Parts: sequence; structure tokens; C-alpha cells
Amino acid sequence: MAVVVLQKKRKKRLEEGHPWVFQSEIDRVEGEASPGQLVAIHNHIGQFLATGYYNPASQIVVRVVSFKPLEAMTYEFFAERFRQCKEHRERFLPEVRSYRLVYGEADYLPGLIVDKFEDTLVVQILTLGMEQAREALVSALIQVMQPVGIYERSDVSVRELEGLEQKTGALYGDCSRFVTIRENGLLMEVDIEQGQKTGYFFDQRENRAAVAPLMKGWGKRGGIEMKDMLQDDGTTKRVPVNANGKEVTFPYWDGATVLECFSHTGSFTLNACAAGAKKVTCLDISEHAVETARRNVELNGFAERVEFVVADAFQYLREQVKGLEQRVERGQAGDRKVDTSQPIGTKGRTWDVVILDPPAFAKSRGAVEGACRGYKDINLQGMKLVNEGGYLVTASCSYHMKPELFLEMVHAAAVDAGKVLRLVEFRAAGKDHPRILGVDEGNYLKFAIFEVRSKR
Repeated sequence: MAVVVLQKKRKKRLEEGHPWVFQSEIDRVEGEASPGQLVAIHNHIGQFLATGYYNPASQIVVRVVSFKPLEAMTYEFFAERFRQCKEHRERFLPEVRSYRLVYGEADYLPGLIVDKFEDTLVVQILTLGMEQAREALVSALIQVMQPVGIYERSDVSVRELEGLEQKTGALYGDCSRFVTIRENGLLMEVDIEQGQKTGYFFDQRENRAAVAPLMKGWGKRGGIEMKDMLQDDGTTKRVPVNANGKEVTFPYWDGATVLECFSHTGSFTLNACAAGAKKVTCLDISEHAVETARRNVELNGFAERVEFVVADAFQYLREQVKGLEQRVERGQAGDRKVDTSQPIGTKGRTWDVVILDPPAFAKSRGAVEGACRGYKDINLQGMKLVNEGGYLVTASCSYHMKPELFLEMVHAAAVDAGKVLRLVEFRAAGKDHPRILGVDEGNYLKFAIFEVRSKR
């Protein structure tokens, strides 16, 4: 086996548990190191540090698969790793049948992602080392997980950085395009062939459930209170009553109005409805995503409480804010001259809860500044549309947008909007997305719930 010898004057990242070796850290390579094959990694005085697979064409020249000597990534090697992955998920998600089974470096299998959708597995093979081990890893997945089918979604540009072509297609068994899973007690239809990434994002599972406390307690603002009313049989019954003294029969009278932007499959919409939301606006720029969300809403019986919008979230939020400002201005028409010739229409709406779950805006360190502007814009507009004392639920999945920077950005947006935000909850990815301490790249997801109040 060839040996990669690291430089003396380097940061000791590998010794601290980080699984990557960059070209700038390498002093020399001893022996014949074939691309994709395993190499031993030694420090400058010849001490063994780890075993990883080698690819000089990649920015990450070596990716660690073991901190012990390892001759080959065999069927047995993968079977043992997959059993460990399965045991971890079953321990922390005991009642869950759909989850991320393999999370790359965090499961000591860099370059490999495996999502489990009921009895179907979807894999992403991202690197040359894993590509060359394809046969062994697929065989081991079949043996350990006993799936009905395995589908490949290696249609990502990162493969090209490894000198590989993008690939998709069935690898084993029966792979239906649509798979219905259950998450947080809700049914979800996943498109494993055309959906984003592997078809679904499991990392927000616990975060979606975290919106439940926001969905009730809003009836009093509309003048609805619980009162004892005399019934026809002479008994009294405690029922919701509006300001006119009439009994309210709508079962979700105490629920929140909710706007979910960047809805994808409508997962936050479903969790909001399940927790008692009165009305949800489900928005995405993709017609395919909105149709998927619509099917999921119908699947769970929430259709009467959800409206769907196909639109660019940035534009939609700005239009609503502009309409809101026009409504406020027209409310002052008695004090000064106001142009009321242009109809406002449906613009100027507000909601009790606004949810923003955008895609990654910063995919490189150089894109952070522009991404900050994008994140600040949607959060600024979003919080302006939250009813007084309501909630902004906002997230970022950009690794380069660090948690501290994320909170600073939201705070700056609040200052510009004239709002005071109270942080209620701050979360990361779920239990099927573990993170190795010291590997900051795994700390990518930021999820926050803020109470929104006006300074003015």
C-alpha cells in the first residue's frame, strides 16, 4: 500500500478527527498510489495516522475511512459499517421507518449518502473511492437492509470534480418512482427519481415537529372566547363564542394563519395543519414541488385548510410588504392626501407564523457575502408580514453561513424592519444526521424560531 506523508508544519486536523487531507498538507507520496485506492497516511516522522482513499484530481486528495490500518473496502467492511449505521438510527429513532441511513463522513463512509424510504433505499455515490467500491457496498446494503429496491441518485455536480459522470437509475430490485413514507405521524409522498437530492430532506424532521406549539392560541385575538352556553336540553356546554355572542363551529378557530415559503414537499405545511393551523399558504417557485405538496396535503386530509401558490418567494414577499405599506398609507387618508387610484387586490396579507426554509444560497466561501444579502432580504420581508406577537420560523442549510453569522444577519434584518425578535428555539439537523466534533462542515443546518414584535 502506498503511503501519503504529511508535512511537519501543518495544522493537526487529522489527529483531531477530521477526515480530509488536502494537497497543501502533503509532503510526499511513497509508492504507487492509484486514484480511488486506499493509502496509509503517516505524519512527518513516519507514525501511522489513518487509512483513506486517494484521488489526486480532487481538492480533497485523501478521505479517511478508518483510523486503523485497512487493506481494502470489502463487502465485510461495508456490511459492518451499515450495521452500525442501522443500529444508531434504531436507537435514536426507534419508531421511524424512513431516515438517512448513511451520512458520509459522519458515519465514517465519506462520499456515500444512503436514504431509507420505507423499504426502498436511495444512494448517492459522490467520490472516486466509493465509485470503485460500488459492487461491494451495494451487495452489503442488500444483505444488511433487505430492501425491496435500491435507486441511485448520483446526479450531482460534485462527481465531476472527482472525474466522474453523473448517474441515475435502479441498482437493485423494484424501485417505484413514488414512495409513501410516514414522518411525525404524517404521510408523505416522495419522488425518488425527480425530487431534489435523494427526493426528500430528513434533516428537518425534528424541526418540523417543533412548530407545533405555534399553531394554537390565536382565537382570542379574533374575539373568540370559551363560554358556557345553554343547550336545547337545558344543560350548559363550554363552547367557543365570537364577539357577537355566536357559537363558533369551525373546528380550527384557535389555529394560526401560516405562510410556508420554499415549501418543496409541503412538509412544514403538513406539520402545521396537524398541530391545528387554521389556514396555510404553501408557496414554492417549482410547479413540480407545489404539485407534490398538494398531493401530500390531500393524502393527509388537509386540503380545505391549504392554499397553494407557485411564485418566486422573494417577489411574493416584497409584493405583500408593498401591499401592506399601501394599506397602512390608505388608513391615514383622513390625515393627508393619499393616492387610492390603484387597487391593492390580495396584496398586503399578514400571517401569525411565517416559515422560511430556503435552499443553500452560499455554496462556497466566496458566495457568503451575496448569500447574506439574500438571506437578509427574505427574513426582512418575512418578519414584516408576521402579525404582532407572531412567529418567524427561519432556516439556512448553507455550511458557509456560520451559526453566529446567521443570527447576526437575522438581527440586522430585524433592526432594519423596526422589529424586536425574541429567540425561542435554535436547532440543528436531526438525530439521523450526526456530526463529528471538530468537523465544522457537518454543522450546516441552522433553524430558529423567533417571536416578532414591533419597536414602533
